[in-house]
Amino acid sequence: MTGEMTAGLKTRTPAGALAPAIEFVEVSKVYDGKIAVARIDHSFDVGRVHALMGKNGSGKSTLVKILSGAVQPTLGHVKINGNRTELATPRDAFAAGIITVHQELSLVPSLSVAENIYLGRMPKKRFLGSSVVDWQGVNSRAAQLLREMGLDSDPRKPVSELSVGQQQIIEIAKAMSFEPKILLLDEPTSALASREVEQLFNLIRRLRERGVTMVYITHRMNELFEIADTCTVIRDGHYIGGVEMSETSPAQIIEMMFGAIAKAKRPPRKEIARSKPVLSVRDLSREGAFENISFDLYPGEILGFAGLLGSGRTEILKSIFGADPFDRGTIEFEGRAIASPTPRSMKRLGLGYTPENRKEAGLVQMLSSHDNLCLASLSRIASNGVITKPHEEPFVRQQITDLAIKVPDAMLPVSSLSGGNQQKIVIGNWLNTSPKVMFFDEPSRGVDVRARQQIFEIIWKQAAQGLACVFVSSELEELLEVADRIVILKGGRQVGTADPVTTDLTALYRLCMEGADH
Repeated sequence: MTGEMTAGLKTRTPAGALAPAIEFVEVSKVYDGKIAVARIDHSFDVGRVHALMGKNGSGKSTLVKILSGAVQPTLGHVKINGNRTELATPRDAFAAGIITVHQELSLVPSLSVAENIYLGRMPKKRFLGSSVVDWQGVNSRAAQLLREMGLDSDPRKPVSELSVGQQQIIEIAKAMSFEPKILLLDEPTSALASREVEQLFNLIRRLRERGVTMVYITHRMNELFEIADTCTVIRDGHYIGGVEMSETSPAQIIEMMFGAIAKAKRPPRKEIARSKPVLSVRDLSREGAFENISFDLYPGEILGFAGLLGSGRTEILKSIFGADPFDRGTIEFEGRAIASPTPRSMKRLGLGYTPENRKEAGLVQMLSSHDNLCLASLSRIASNGVITKPHEEPFVRQQITDLAIKVPDAMLPVSSLSGGNQQKIVIGNWLNTSPKVMFFDEPSRGVDVRARQQIFEIIWKQAAQGLACVFVSSELEELLEVADRIVILKGGRQVGTADPVTTDLTALYRLCMEGADH
């Protein structure tokens, strides 16, 4: 593919046809002399789902920000339904019927589901001569909206009590409450398991039938062919091409995104020595979360945890790590019983944990990449209780080199990096502790194809050097590709195991949904 290639889609609507829902007219955006997008001249038809694809840093987020009124183009303009529209502020985008669901959550944890959905626009009623919030009305409207979306959620429940995936669903419900004409979806399924993804897709199909136009950003290639009508690809800020999904293939889209790219090839699976586990868990239980979880993890093994949202995957890891309590059961690390684990004590023993939500739990966004790479290993880096930048530098340099982290200046805020490089920072931070066991919770969430392959290669390399790994992913294909053995979880219970060599994707989905042993 070349930068001039255009396939399948027209960038201008023929005379007499319905005006496009969205039209970029020679749109460019420059930040401090650096071109983010260059002369984008493309349109999106009404009532269709348009996938917008590109590797991290390609410019797709800039286009979404322009449409949402967060930034303004340096050159060019945008038309909405055929009319030139100034989107100077998010309020202008709202007025134009454009609503954005961002990948990063914007909910207030201490407020209820209903309060988050109608935040700033609560229905009021008169009481004793004053205007007060109609709480019954708030909860009733939220409950009706959730039912229409096919969700069985209590609108009075605090958002802080929901999982990341459930919060993502509420974020989408909040967007639906505005009854948008144009919906911008930025990685909406990144925290969702298969059942929740299908729930979202059913909603998207209903919105499409109502004439809602959607721009859909994702790194999950399989989603495109299930939900999108078209795919538009940009690379390094330039429009590469547009295709009808019915006329393309994953290979063509990947080539448009990256040019020629080689797929990561897993090293041959080696025989795992199972004589002495490094981590043993027996009958671990926490009421309402998981029950009777037992497994052994051996040096050099990659143990996958498979299950739908709510299966207890993350909750189990957090309890073993000591971030959450457990009610009963035993944990042994290298044969030593751990009665009351804490993150500090487990880290000291040699357990590292990359959490599913890297923005809030894995990184300190205001700190530099340098600082984030050292957070977990400060006690190791310190010399006589003193920590200096020269002491930290070898640890930072090693991880940037070993993990191929693309960082122009390690002293810049980590928030300036792409999702893939941020995830590598999270991993590098824990590798600097020289762990014996690593928990990888959704390590490929929100990263592009190339970064995902690089992360897998890091995990394979570390396992080959003896690191014992637990790998959690909502993408069952990834578990089959990465893991040596897979534990099946359903509703907080351990319901089976699977061998990736002899199990295909269909069988793994069936195991996760039905809980049949394999």
